[in-house]
Amino acid sequence: MKALIHICCANCIIHPLKVLRNEGWEVMGFFYNPNIHPYQEYQRRLEAVQRYAKQATIEVIYRDEYNLEEFLRGVAFREDERCRFCYHLRLEATAQVARHGKFDAFTSTLLYSKHQNHELITATGETVGKEHGVSFLYRDFRNGWKEGIEESKTLGLYRQQYCGCIYSEKERYLRKS
Repeated sequence: MKALIHICCANCIIHPLKVLRNEGWEVMGFFYNPNIHPYQEYQRRLEAVQRYAKQATIEVIYRDEYNLEEFLRGVAFREDERCRFCYHLRLEATAQVARHGKFDAFTSTLLYSKHQNHELITATGETVGKEHGVSFLYRDFRNGWKEGIEESKTLGLYRQQYCGCIYSEKERYLRKS
């Protein structure tokens, strides 16, 4: 069984990769994150994923496109629904690659985070999976939250401080002011 996992960052792939491999899945990664802002943040996350992929011996497909304008156009005047748009954008791209690559299923490291909306991710994944003829593989990876954090620190991986988009960056840092 082959699974394609959307990777948002290196920290978030650690635990899900272990879980899926332990379940017997052959796992390949897919990095596509046009929501990340600013560009330097995007580069740091991309480089961390590339570094971790070598360490963990996981093959990753990189859709290295910084399409910030597309993301911003998609959420303009609907900022409260930005996560819905963002999940759809990335999961649909993952489902398309999974279908073309003849994967049995696809999933996302977004399911590792305690800060993400699992119900919305699952509903979105199932919808785009049906549209593209590939199964969405739901796993609640949050039980490995602390383990993933500790391992990422041990490995010296770049650890971001917010989800990725300009809005989450504002929320993260404005609260501290």
